[in-house]
Amino acid sequence: GVLGPNGAGKTTLLRMITGLLKTSEGTVSVFGRDPAVDHGIYARIGLVPEDDAAYGFLTARQFVQYAAELSGSDASPAAVDDALGKVNLLDAADRRIGMYSKGMRQRAKVAAALVNEPQLLLLDEPLNGADPTQRAVLIGLFHELAEAGRTIIVSSHVLAEVERMTDRVVAILDGKLAAAGEIRAIRDAMTEFPHRIRIDVDQPRVLAGAVISHESVVGVHVRDDGLDVETENLSDFGAEIARTARDAGVRITRFEPLDASLESVFRHLLRIRK
Repeated sequence: GVLGPNGAGKTTLLRMITGLLKTSEGTVSVFGRDPAVDHGIYARIGLVPEDDAAYGFLTARQFVQYAAELSGSDASPAAVDDALGKVNLLDAADRRIGMYSKGMRQRAKVAAALVNEPQLLLLDEPLNGADPTQRAVLIGLFHELAEAGRTIIVSSHVLAEVERMTDRVVAILDGKLAAAGEIRAIRDAMTEFPHRIRIDVDQPRVLAGAVISHESVVGVHVRDDGLDVETENLSDFGAEIARTARDAGVRITRFEPLDASLESVFRHLLRIRK
């Protein structure tokens, strides 16, 4: 997943990977080839652009067939219908795209990107305009493609969507790489920000007195129904808390990290930038 605020360079990066933009510095290599000069690589790449890049006067079937012909792949009716079926558009395949809702146009773009069975699929805000049901279908489709061995690169400003679709992220801030890797690994590397944990417990003050002596704990806030703990080492604290609760004679009903989500990680990255 590629994430970053508006203007960070996400779309620019995807366009350079597909050869639609040339780099001002450095090089881009896709399958060992330069996409800016070797257009034969297009047969192995699929792109769903953020822009509403679909011809409104074409039907979805014609649009997907055109995409197949441009990439030099199978443009047979069977191949076209297979791509349309993956995004649940067969029933509306012969309607002009200009009559589609935004979500349907988005699915037509996804079908056009899939018709050549790409080894690399690039998705720029792929869920724009899709309703909750359509989003679930598309996310499920992207997971199936990844499990089948395809490489999926998705860019979105909706962090919850990136988290649902990817297992690794690349964060871009001001056109520069800010972090890369699994979400948890990135968070664990941010040692300047203690991990925050919410614990619901039947005797908050008793547990607070027990955990404050833990070496990794740097702060404890007691609530009526529990406590919020700040720790420099989430793994160590998580491994110790059950024994601590047992020794203190208290019952924990909830243990939840408050800043382990992708949104929290990205918020910390923005704080580092400032």
